[in-house]
Amino acid sequence: MDKKNLEQTLVLIKPDALKNSLTGYVLSLLSEFHTGLKFAGAKVVSVNKMLAEEHYAEHKGKVFYPSLIEYIMGKIHYPTEAWKRRVIAIVYQGENAINKIREIAGPTNPLQAREKKPGSIRSLGTVVPLKDDSGKIIGERMDNLIHASANEKDAEREIKLWFKPNDIPPAMHAYPAVECDEHYYYKDGKLYISHEPHSACILAPGDFAWQSDLEALQLIYKGKQSHCSLESVVAKYLINENFIKD
Repeated sequence: MDKKNLEQTLVLIKPDALKNSLTGYVLSLLSEFHTGLKFAGAKVVSVNKMLAEEHYAEHKGKVFYPSLIEYIMGKIHYPTEAWKRRVIAIVYQGENAINKIREIAGPTNPLQAREKKPGSIRSLGTVVPLKDDSGKIIGERMDNLIHASANEKDAEREIKLWFKPNDIPPAMHAYPAVECDEHYYYKDGKLYISHEPHSACILAPGDFAWQSDLEALQLIYKGKQSHCSLESVVAKYLINENFIKD
């Protein structure tokens, strides 16, 4: 397959879109009929804190960061209904996938989307002011219904954060996947190659992992510098698992 037809992008249908019954609308706008793009992977995700923090790592330390984490975890829109907290994660694939999706999504800020791109998905979103304990406005959070990868580098990082290789059909893999030949376990922020009590098995011999993830694990275990954090590798393997309590 031509490499340009393998371009992939991550879309997240966020909790506010789900609560407002916009899932069908979003999927219709992003359908193969309208975009020429195909599904490469899809899953319903209960977003744990590790996954949320890794997804929004670039915003850590910003005033809206704590609210952003609660938003993507579903705690803002479903404060008392934990079973409803979820995100729909989708990998779209095809020529010019990233730009096509972002064009339909519209500007990140819903107010700008309504002004510059009326009819886009995010034009239906809201901007929520954030206040400190005294009631002073200190920032704002964009409840903008969907996430769409900004560029090829972000798309690769985000797809590998949310999806394992076996979540995507092998013929649709845009990134190299390799077979693991040893065990990897995770517990309390540390990596092990033999079982520790109350640890989670991330990979076992015979499992397939993204090549870059396996390279990162090998470096991290040896105490060497890796291109990514341990949590960014581990997070996908703990999606919808009871190992992480939030």
